[in-house]
Amino acid sequence: MLYHLLIPLHTIWPIFNVFRYITFRSIYAAVTALLIVLVFGPRFIEKMREIKAGQAIRDDGPKSHLKKQGTPSMGGVLIIGAVLISTLLWANLKNVYVWLVLWVLVSFGAIGLIDDIKKVRFRDPKGLSGRWKLFFQVLISLTFGMVLYRFHLVDSSLSVPFLKDVHPELGPLYWPFIVLVMTGTSNAVNLTDGLDGLAIGPFIVCAAVYTLFAYLSGHAELSRYLLIPHVRGAGELAVLCSALVGAGLGFLWYNAYPAEIFMGDVGSLSLGGALGAVAIIVKQELLLLIVGGIFVVEALSVMLQVAYFKSTGGRRIFRMAPLHHHFELKGWPEPKVIVRFWILAIILGLVGVSTLKLR
Repeated sequence: MLYHLLIPLHTIWPIFNVFRYITFRSIYAAVTALLIVLVFGPRFIEKMREIKAGQAIRDDGPKSHLKKQGTPSMGGVLIIGAVLISTLLWANLKNVYVWLVLWVLVSFGAIGLIDDIKKVRFRDPKGLSGRWKLFFQVLISLTFGMVLYRFHLVDSSLSVPFLKDVHPELGPLYWPFIVLVMTGTSNAVNLTDGLDGLAIGPFIVCAAVYTLFAYLSGHAELSRYLLIPHVRGAGELAVLCSALVGAGLGFLWYNAYPAEIFMGDVGSLSLGGALGAVAIIVKQELLLLIVGGIFVVEALSVMLQVAYFKSTGGRRIFRMAPLHHHFELKGWPEPKVIVRFWILAIILGLVGVSTLKLR
């Protein structure tokens, strides 16, 4: 909005030329989203307390988590609101990629919101059934893919990290691949969201890395120099990704141990879905395996645990899954688990950035 209002004034006041630069608008998108969450966070938390929108704790989790029962939840609503406002203020609203990712953010958030409301209203820790969650996630992912295909916004080839001349063509298989990336990322972030600040920390790292890749992918000369796919118009997603970073940092202020609020499924599902959508648009889907390694390992730990449990008649690989609960039951204090996962996420983020030159 500011972009469209102020750019025409550059002929009168040259200072407004700065709005042409994605880097400038990305910085202030992050700052805007951060300030929105910081300013409205206390009011939102108080409102959640008033309506008794407290977290319902599963009785099959670590017993130490029972003390968190009743902590305000659905903080993802605040994150989504901050990202929407910030992006609408600072992004070029003629860019179709921006609208697509915002739609994914809100749509996946709606799934999570229904789940959270069910948990809060009926005090049901399980919330919306997994089948219904997956059904709507697949539906949204397929719709997203259909729009990309219909308007020829992306191709069906892949960019492989560290390999500059390897671009496998998936053809019709790209459709289920889109579904896998978006639903997989969304659910992986959701599974990771089990400790105070555990999910939002690695997410901030991922969003920051994809801010860089979105900007470079949209820049014809830089993408050619770095041998990454050039996606015309994708650079504008750097503004949206920066808003995600800013909102994430603001939320972490209140979500850090001991948490004053949880993001809920409305937050984890929406953030994961948006991250997957950005990865698809900038043609860096496989990079998620590296940059989002924490989310990948957490999801794999659940799948391995379930498969091993069923195949061996009740035996377990981990003391409890997802993996962060395993370390808790080994005696690691919750803050130590969180910070060590953050450290690993930063390292993985740096490895992801290094793929720009190591090819």
